[in-house]
Amino acid sequence: MSFSIAELFSQNFDKKFELHEQHLNNQMVRVLRTIGYDRNYKKALGQYLYDEENTEYLDCLSGFGVFAVGRNHPTVIKALQETLTLELPNLVQMDVSLLSGLLAEKILATTPENTNKMFFSNSGTEAVEAAIKFARYTTKRERIVHCEHSFHGLTLGSLSLNGEEIFKEGFGPLLPNCNAIPFNDLEALEKTLSSKDVAAFIVEPIQGKGVNVPDDNYLPEVERLCKKYGTLFVADEIQTGLGRTGKFWAIDHWNVKPDMILMAKALSGGFIPVGAVAMTQKIMDTVFNRMDRAVVHGSTFSKNNMAMVAGLATLQVMEDENLVENSAKVGEDIISSINAMSSKYEFLKEARGKGLMVAVEFQSPKSLSLKAAWAMLETANKGLFCQMVTIPLFKEHHVLTQVAGHGMNVVKLLPPLNLTQKDRDWIVTSFDQTIGETHKIPGSIWDLGKNLASHAIKNKNK
Repeated sequence: MSFSIAELFSQNFDKKFELHEQHLNNQMVRVLRTIGYDRNYKKALGQYLYDEENTEYLDCLSGFGVFAVGRNHPTVIKALQETLTLELPNLVQMDVSLLSGLLAEKILATTPENTNKMFFSNSGTEAVEAAIKFARYTTKRERIVHCEHSFHGLTLGSLSLNGEEIFKEGFGPLLPNCNAIPFNDLEALEKTLSSKDVAAFIVEPIQGKGVNVPDDNYLPEVERLCKKYGTLFVADEIQTGLGRTGKFWAIDHWNVKPDMILMAKALSGGFIPVGAVAMTQKIMDTVFNRMDRAVVHGSTFSKNNMAMVAGLATLQVMEDENLVENSAKVGEDIISSINAMSSKYEFLKEARGKGLMVAVEFQSPKSLSLKAAWAMLETANKGLFCQMVTIPLFKEHHVLTQVAGHGMNVVKLLPPLNLTQKDRDWIVTSFDQTIGETHKIPGSIWDLGKNLASHAIKNKNK
């Protein structure tokens, strides 16, 4: 009997939610149904998703930044298909692979000159775990410092560096000697580093939760202070890297040179998970300092052929299609266009970000009727206003977005980097119309708001 994925997909197309309710995370199904995101997607191309009725959706999440080159890019598919037919040696282990060497060379050509060594992993959180271990071994110190509201992954080590308590609740005890300081606060950083017992300061150049952009002097001073006190400066570019912010690396906006750069997500091309750490020669030579230490840290599948090829093909697509430049241009246009609406919408505080890492933040209005409606939502659940924006963006305008973090009045856009002028207009018009509807009380969007508030209050009382 022949095995066909196409047939399997077709025969079971309508069972997706049922299967998840029975065998996987049924709470995720409940969430999707509650907010009206329960669609059966049958196709995905570039920046678009298509449901069973062939409705086109603009994907402004891109798998949390995975699909920087778009979904199902033909160049990446062709490279993976070719790899499957070549009968190449793979994961020999007592060997070194050509493809991982080629990908390392390609990546390091884009990083600052002080980083000239690579370590590959299976994911972003594995890259963070590696950075923790490498920093401790290199400096012979134990403390790891990160920022409040940071997100570095969900395995135990990276979870210990998570700035959001909801992710950590009930999973302790976590790693000791991991401390949080405020983001964009140089005084707090120097006070912490001055003890000279910090192995590494791990920081997102732009924070993913909330899309918080630092002051222009922040990262240059971070670099200086880390050098002054013997702490390794680790830039977590897992979400911000590979063109997301309109530069190849977000650190390029500030011309800084971290000791380690962490990457993943977009490097996969959306197909094969891959993570990596770019680092200085000193770190590599310190950790792997003798032949008997050649295998003190690694990951079984990390340098598999398919992951390395996905990375190589993705970098080629980014270069061929000028995606970094497109990210900068379209992102700036979206941000400025939404900010231009602030004079007519009381709820709109600002749009911010760099490239196609965009946040749209909302605020309490001045008008009494609007202020009362805002307070109703905030009392029920802080940040609920944003759900009232993202749901009609999706259901009525077919734009897929997300709330930027727990308890935040921030909507986040993280679309593929190949957006067109049509897509830009689609996003700006959808936000304009949706935000406009929030200023009409009473109105259908506030009927949705009342329902969301009711659900939130019920959940609190359980």
